[in-house]
Amino acid sequence: MAQLHIKLVRSTIGYPKNQKLTAKALGLTKMNKTVVKVDNPQVRGMIKTISHLVEVEEK
Repeated sequence: MAQLHIKLVRSTIGYPKNQKLTAKALGLTKMNKTVVKVDNPQVRGMIKTISHLVEVEEK
């Protein structure tokens, strides 16, 4: 399956709680941290919620 490399490029400070929790659920706890997730609809939905905070690269 395809993989997504997700990197947190903006801080979650000052954003709604649901966006902070979404970043934490993806494993993004610190700035510039990158996680690898399997490409599926659930992860895509989470990325859409915090798209303004992350960079996504498909591999």
